[in-house]
Amino acid sequence: MHKGKWITGSARKELAEAFVKEYREGRSIRAIAEAHGRSYGFVHRVLSEAHVPFRARGGDPRTGAAGRSSGTSAEGTEQRLPAGR
Repeated sequence: MHKGKWITGSARKELAEAFVKEYREGRSIRAIAEAHGRSYGFVHRVLSEAHVPFRARGGDPRTGAAGRSSGTSAEGTEQRLPAGR
């Protein structure tokens, strides 16, 4: 599909099904958008229209995706934070 073209009807439904499947498999909205040549906002809107429950921001804490909030590295040793934090 060409970027900027309105997607309606059955084409939008098919695209929504693909987005939902990929999102539930763990892909991020940004990754889905990039793979399909669409904007983040468009993918988010289509997922929202499909009533998909969104994950919390920051990635999956079980896999270590995105940042870590536990204060430990992957090896389980403490990370040193700069002074003043």
